[in-house]
Amino acid sequence: MKIVISPQAFKGSITAMNAAKAIESGVKSVMPDCETVLIPIADGGDGTLETLIDVMGGDIITEKVTGPLGSKVKANWGALSDQKTAIVEMASTSGLTLIKPKDLDPYKSTTYGLGEIISKALDKGYREFIVGIGGSATNDAGAGLAQALGIKLLNSSGKEIELGGFNLKHLDTIDMSGLDPRILESKFNVACDVDNPMCGPEGASAVYGPQKGASQEMITVLDSALQHFSHVVHRDLNKEIKHMPGAGAAGGLGGGMVAFLNASLKKGIDIVLETLEFDEKIEGADLLITGEGQMDFQTVYSKAPIGAAKVGKSKNIPVVSLSGSLGAEYELVHDHGIDAAFSILPRPMTLEEASENAHELISKTTEEIIRTIIVGTRIQ
Repeated sequence: MKIVISPQAFKGSITAMNAAKAIESGVKSVMPDCETVLIPIADGGDGTLETLIDVMGGDIITEKVTGPLGSKVKANWGALSDQKTAIVEMASTSGLTLIKPKDLDPYKSTTYGLGEIISKALDKGYREFIVGIGGSATNDAGAGLAQALGIKLLNSSGKEIELGGFNLKHLDTIDMSGLDPRILESKFNVACDVDNPMCGPEGASAVYGPQKGASQEMITVLDSALQHFSHVVHRDLNKEIKHMPGAGAAGGLGGGMVAFLNASLKKGIDIVLETLEFDEKIEGADLLITGEGQMDFQTVYSKAPIGAAKVGKSKNIPVVSLSGSLGAEYELVHDHGIDAAFSILPRPMTLEEASENAHELISKTTEEIIRTIIVGTRIQ
């Protein structure tokens, strides 16, 4: 029997790789001769860098770059062992967690550091990039990123506009002549799980501005600035990003990366599964076990377990999942490829206790699942 084990991290409790090892332990306790294939997964958000490094090998490299409000910060990126693919999480250079709540300022916050870390990866020979853009503190449509990579964003006087989303309203001309030539040799896959356009009531400023510290007045100014930015991009670069689904992700960074770097916006789980060659590795499996910290109605919206389950079902592989808890409407996952869902909690306990004992809880629950499957085969 071949069992594929593909959980994502149980956030705050156990990494994806360690969760996979715990599941394997439970399987082997009942079926010691079973073939197990461990393929931990992620959805392009937190934990993606560590998961891909764990599975594919490579190094996590720390760089000092420009933070969201201009001061230097230490940011990590992943250099995969294939020596061509870099994993970058913009939250580490330009994220909300880098700013105290009282200091949030989407007028000034910048993606410049993201551009710097891409440049440092280019210096080391990497030309394929997976970029996670969740957790942004910025609303500059990737303008800072562009400037860090040599693109000139000029005002009507021919001078570079200053950093920050507010200054996009002063943009007059985009000069691509100074773009780092290595960008043209590179491929950028952007993990983008939202469909918001650049502007308007469903756009970057209106929907995500408040969590970045924007007042209603600021939202109006920022949205106008993004409208103007989109117009200049269309005129100077011949790219229509204003209404493009996903352009509004991360304060317009989704659209900016398409405009400046010819990036592709894809669902995070699809990028991860493609990178892991998941489709090929699960061929011939008899069972797929996945999981996450909490399974509920939100799981069906492009979360990692559903992505894995869909591939499994396309090959007629039964899929079961484990989670720390089963939340509201978790049953919806049964319509999206997961045949059965289980909580790892055998009794009421605190989150702290569950986290401390995650490995054992996952292993024991897996053991009972495998025992149940064996009973089912005997009944048949």
